[in-house]
Amino acid sequence: MRANGCYEEYPLWIVLLSNSVTCAIYAIGAFVMYSIGLAWLLLYILYIVWLEIRVLRISCVNCYYYGKTCAFGKGKLVRLFSKKGNPEEFTGKRLTWKDILPDFMVSLIPMIAAVVLLILDFNWLLLSFLFLLLLLTLAGNGFIRGSLACRYCQQREIGCPAQQLFNRKSQDSYERK
Repeated sequence: MRANGCYEEYPLWIVLLSNSVTCAIYAIGAFVMYSIGLAWLLLYILYIVWLEIRVLRISCVNCYYYGKTCAFGKGKLVRLFSKKGNPEEFTGKRLTWKDILPDFMVSLIPMIAAVVLLILDFNWLLLSFLFLLLLLTLAGNGFIRGSLACRYCQQREIGCPAQQLFNRKSQDSYERK
């Protein structure tokens, strides 16, 4: 850990835990989409693949953790097939809610599908998966990002557009006082 309290390389247990939450969200979403049909499952899987590639190409190549172990392990992964980008592109980018909407859709689409399926034909297993998906998406991701990932992130210290977006409201209200 650096003197500023940030990890130079995240511990393996954080990488495993953060990816476990993500994989659980993907798996539950896949189960729900499969309940609609195989074609919907395949579309959902393609969406996840597109989403992960998008993050690697747009963010990870320009991140401080390129070639290093970030909280999600993507810094080492992206190094295998992409050249290092420009860190100034990462810190200079300004995210909007529209930019991160695709990330939310990975949970929102299966949630909507589950609600529709429950209305058409109530099923306790599906209701349990919907509840678990909500829990993992909100509390699970909140804990991972708030307590383990972003809290100790060197890129956050340098400049992170996501951190700026999520903290914009509190910063704006603070600046008005």
